[in-house]
Amino acid sequence: MRIVIALGGNALLKRGEPLTSANQRANVRTACEQIAKIYPGNQLIITHGNGPQVGLMALQSNAYKDVPMYPLDVLGAESVGMIGYMIQQELVNFVPKEASLTTVLTQTEVDPKDPAFQKPSKPVGPVYSKEEADAVAAEKGWTMAQDNDKYRRVVPSPLPTRIFGLKPLKTLIEHNYILICAGGGGIPTYYDESGRLCGAEAVIDKDLATALLAASVEADMLVIATDIDGVYLDWGTEKQRLVQAANPDEIEKIDFAAGSMGPKVQAAVNFARSTGKTAVIGALRDIERIAAGEAGTRISMAVNGIECV
Repeated sequence: MRIVIALGGNALLKRGEPLTSANQRANVRTACEQIAKIYPGNQLIITHGNGPQVGLMALQSNAYKDVPMYPLDVLGAESVGMIGYMIQQELVNFVPKEASLTTVLTQTEVDPKDPAFQKPSKPVGPVYSKEEADAVAAEKGWTMAQDNDKYRRVVPSPLPTRIFGLKPLKTLIEHNYILICAGGGGIPTYYDESGRLCGAEAVIDKDLATALLAASVEADMLVIATDIDGVYLDWGTEKQRLVQAANPDEIEKIDFAAGSMGPKVQAAVNFARSTGKTAVIGALRDIERIAAGEAGTRISMAVNGIECV
């Protein structure tokens, strides 16, 4: 099978962990050990988030006052290169030595008129207390928003409309490369009024971009890997129950949290509806069972209604 795997932020950095290289590498190593379990036998395309990393780089860039802070698209490219390097290097240690791996810096087109540019919503960077967030917002002019019991900077997150460079990506996949691409949802770019390709001061939701990528490369399965075993209804209550399978039209009617499960469900719905294939949301530790159809929340047009356990 051709499987696209979206690594959640927890695969790179657990909540509350310092943004050190050692911590990120340790988490990447654990993720790669799991991914390797379904190779060989499958064509693998791996995407990943970069929210904490690009936020850290923004802070580092802003701290150097001799030049203006680099724009988010450039910082995003830097973070994607770093993370891709880590994934590629660690995965080599778990797959057969003859396997070919490569990381591709991917640009994703967005609409410059997307209303998201007027309403920042995507969290990036570290978490702050309320007092710290107020101080940072006053100093840097950033928009801050609550993230559970903490606060984070939020930036525009326009919808992805197209993955650039599909031809080389497909060539690598067809030659059985393990491909790491569309990191951080891809670098947000757009054509201006003169037809010039430009970077956008924004970030793209990794899961929505991954669903678009998976459909564009004709993937057989989309796996959105996270740290829980699937999608739950009535999460956090005595009535919570795991969704084992769902029709995209039915699960889309349910209001999931915009900052966590919401984009994952929407991405799975988009892929299942546009391709007729299956999208799965589940734990990375269950990757073998997910690939075998035995774990995770499976979203497919072949399912009627919502099946819970």
